Amino acid sequence: MRLLDRYLLRELMIPLLYCLGGFFIFFVSADLMNELPMLQGRGLTGRDIAEFYLYKSPEMLPTVLPMGLLLALLYALAQHARHHELIAIRAAGVSLWRLAAPYLGVGLLFSVLLFVSSEFLGPNGQEAAEAVLNRHQTKPEQQTELQWHRNLNFNNDVAGRSWKIGAYGLYVHEMLRVNVEWTGPDRMRRVLFAERAAYRDGVWHFTNALYFTYESSNLDFPVRTQTNQISFPEFNETPRLIKSEIKVSSLSALKAAKKLRLSLAEILDYQRLHPHLTGSKADELSTQFHGRLAAPLTCLVVVLLALPFGAAPGRRNVAIGVAVSIGVGFGFFVLSRLSLVLGTGGHVPGWLAGWGPNAIFAAIGFWLIRRLR
Repeated sequence: MRLLDRYLLRELMIPLLYCLGGFFIFFVSADLMNELPMLQGRGLTGRDIAEFYLYKSPEMLPTVLPMGLLLALLYALAQHARHHELIAIRAAGVSLWRLAAPYLGVGLLFSVLLFVSSEFLGPNGQEAAEAVLNRHQTKPEQQTELQWHRNLNFNNDVAGRSWKIGAYGLYVHEMLRVNVEWTGPDRMRRVLFAERAAYRDGVWHFTNALYFTYESSNLDFPVRTQTNQISFPEFNETPRLIKSEIKVSSLSALKAAKKLRLSLAEILDYQRLHPHLTGSKADELSTQFHGRLAAPLTCLVVVLLALPFGAAPGRRNVAIGVAVSIGVGFGFFVLSRLSLVLGTGGHVPGWLAGWGPNAIFAAIGFWLIRRLR
């Protein structure tokens, strides 16, 4: 790494840490003011609340990281411009793009961090936060509601299986009062009733089961089999797929329009069960999918927005540029939320809702940098 790169990064790190910490405290405080009555009603202590927000922190990173990076870049560039360092650097033959290399590297690093956070830390953090939120729900009926999802009905469109489950254990991966209907490769319809089912060694095992096979030659009188236990290795509805079914099915259009709530893995798992999805749910998932892919690149876009404004020559131009850049950055985040609403509502394609804001403001950044050169 060149001496210039190390110097620019060193001058960026301190304001970056301050901005990230400030934005994180601001968003936690704002959320805490809104949620404090609910948290107190759940009986959470101060330590529980701190742990709750620690697990929720991955949800805040898609907003905190880009906004913190934008302001830190503007401050660092303004300080360099104030002392005429940018003029000296460029007079030495360093192009604006070469000067921006360490900043783009930080943006790329933050993009990778955001992707890892949303795909791996976020889903686990949501479950951990829910566990903290319900930590003091000690009544048996409350624990039952938390651990069991009642009346779960879904179809595996690929395999042609229809499931009706009285209660599904979210943590023990068990089912109560199970009814499965499907048609096998031999085109014979089958119906299974079971008192209980458990997932062990990658296979669903059904207990106290009643199994009907409707042969094509005698549809009125199926072959009836009653057994204490029966297994179907061909059933590929794993607990992970069922979990995605529960989460996606319970996601309302309003919640989907407000925030990216699903990981790529959860969306792909749901689409494995419903590959020919249409209607409002297809619009929601398409928008969430492309929005999740595009969200990490927001950090690179804010670098492109900050650079032409912060590096503008002259003290007055720098001050105006910083103010304008903050306004442009605010417009970028507003457009991102608006496109999420439009995509979820089916007014624009999901790919356009997800990638449109990034493409528009990245093009603006490139154009402004080109003019500055």
